[in-house]
Amino acid sequence: MPDPISWQVSLPYFATALLFGYLLGSVPFGLLLTRMAGLGDVRNIGSGNIGATNVLRTGNKGLAAATLLLDALKGTAAVLIAGRYGPDPAVIAGFGAFIGHLYPVWLRFRGGKGVATYLGVLLGLLPLGFLIFAVIWLLVAFASRYSSLAALIAAIVVPVALFVLGYIQIAELLTVMSAITIWKHRANIGRLLSGQENRIGGNE
Repeated sequence: MPDPISWQVSLPYFATALLFGYLLGSVPFGLLLTRMAGLGDVRNIGSGNIGATNVLRTGNKGLAAATLLLDALKGTAAVLIAGRYGPDPAVIAGFGAFIGHLYPVWLRFRGGKGVATYLGVLLGLLPLGFLIFAVIWLLVAFASRYSSLAALIAAIVVPVALFVLGYIQIAELLTVMSAITIWKHRANIGRLLSGQENRIGGNE
């Protein structure tokens, strides 16, 4: 069993890492950027999501790319900053950033779907895992032209691949994050099954 004295010492650091990651992850860049650009509230268009895919529905590809980058980097930053205090705080802060993006306190806990921040956390923890995810996403997206399907398959395959490669702690984290990602994409799954999901480059 864990040493209770160790937990007494470690718990405040872990709680701080989780809170730090959450607050960083909860910054709604998609909403902030579209408002700064004079495009209004991105939650009032398309899916109502604050992520890059919905920002793209404004017609501004530059803002969508910036949203994607910043949503990813907040996950990476959380991991790298907390990682200065050890691998466990890095993992915890990364999870906090992911949850913060999904459920930001500033927006009544209604955030994005988490794929960009998932990728950013993965990049900070294990660039090899990021590369695996990116390759799978590109292959599936190229073959199917479904962004959501590519993200879902990558989210399933990457934790399994990392378990096989021996990155157990990171794979455990990603298993939880992937399960949440799949849950957040349940509407997309329904549209995929019914043939109503939008394809990449198709009409929104």
